[in-house]
Amino acid sequence: MTLTPAPVQLDKGIFIVSLDFELIWGTLDLPSHRRFLSLCRIERDEVVGRLLDLFAEFNLGATWCTVGHLFLDRCGGGCGRRHPELVRSSAWDAIRLDRDPGTSEQHAPVFYARKLVEQIRDCRVPQEIGSHSFSHVLFGDSACSRATAESELEAAVAAAKPLGLELRSFAFPRNRIGHTGLLKNYGFTSYRSQDDLWYEKTTSRRWFHRAGHLADVLIARAPRTGLPAWDPNGIWAIPSSMLYTPSYGIRKLIPVRLRVARARKGLRAAVRERRIFHLWLHPTDLVECKDAMLTGLRRILETAAEMRAAGDLEALTMGELVERLPGVQAVEPAAVPREVA
Repeated sequence: MTLTPAPVQLDKGIFIVSLDFELIWGTLDLPSHRRFLSLCRIERDEVVGRLLDLFAEFNLGATWCTVGHLFLDRCGGGCGRRHPELVRSSAWDAIRLDRDPGTSEQHAPVFYARKLVEQIRDCRVPQEIGSHSFSHVLFGDSACSRATAESELEAAVAAAKPLGLELRSFAFPRNRIGHTGLLKNYGFTSYRSQDDLWYEKTTSRRWFHRAGHLADVLIARAPRTGLPAWDPNGIWAIPSSMLYTPSYGIRKLIPVRLRVARARKGLRAAVRERRIFHLWLHPTDLVECKDAMLTGLRRILETAAEMRAAGDLEALTMGELVERLPGVQAVEPAAVPREVA
C-alpha cells in the first residue's frame, strides 16, 4: 500500500509570489561576495520595506523563504568556531560560516535580520515566512551529506520558534534540490521545485545556460504554468514559473517592460489553463534600477489584481495553496489476476 494524493484540479488560475530572502548569506561562498555587501545594505534599508508596502497595497500575501540565520539578532561573542551545531560537509561550508562576524544585528546588519523578519511577520496583509535553509547550504550538491541537511533544517526551525514562526514552505538555495525526504520530518509541507527549462536543469551554470535564459527574457517568451506534484518522499512540490530577472550586471540593460510582458503572459496562461503562475525573486535583485524594477513589479501586481477582481485568478502563498490541495490517501496496489487452470 502506498500513499498518494488525489489528482490536482484547480477551479481557477493561481498566482504565487515567493522570495528567497538571504541578504549576504546567498553569496558568502563566492569569491565576489564583497561586491554584494552594498546591494544587501540597500536591500535591508529600502527594498524590503517597499516590497511590503507594495504587497499590502495589492492585498497580496507572498512567501518569504528566509535563511534561518536572519531570524537571529546576534550569535557568538566574536571568537571561536562559528555554529558548532552545524555539520560541515565541505570546505565551502566552513568558509561561509567562518565569514559570519559573530556579533549582532546592529554591527553586522547584512548577516542578521530579526527586526526585518518581525516587520515581514507583522505586515498588515499577512505574509508567509518559510525557509531557505539556515546558512544557504546547497542541498543538491554531492558534498551535502544527510547529516548536514538535517542540521540545517533543525537550526532553521529552532531559530524561527522565538519569533512565533512555524515554517511550512521551503525553497532550496540556488534551486539545488536534494534531501527532500527530510523536509516533512521538520514540519514542511511543500517546496518550490525547479523551473522546468533546459537552462535551469543543471548543477553548473555556464555561459550558454545564461544565454538561454537571457534569450527568453529578450523575446518575452511566455513562462510555463504548472500544477503541484506529489513528491514520493511525502511533500508537495510547487512548480516555479519565472524568475523576475535581476537588475545587476549586464542584465540591468534589459528593459523592465520585457520582464513585465513575460509575467503578464504567465498570468494570462494561468487563467486560461487553470494552473499556477509562480513568480519568484530575491529582494537583492531589485536594488540596481530599484525604482524601475519596483514599478515593473507594480505593473505585474496591477494585472493580477484586475484578474482577481474579475474572479478569474486567486493569489495564494505556498502554504495557503497546500491547504487547498487534496488529502493524502492510501492506495492499494493493483490486483494481479490469477491464471485460470
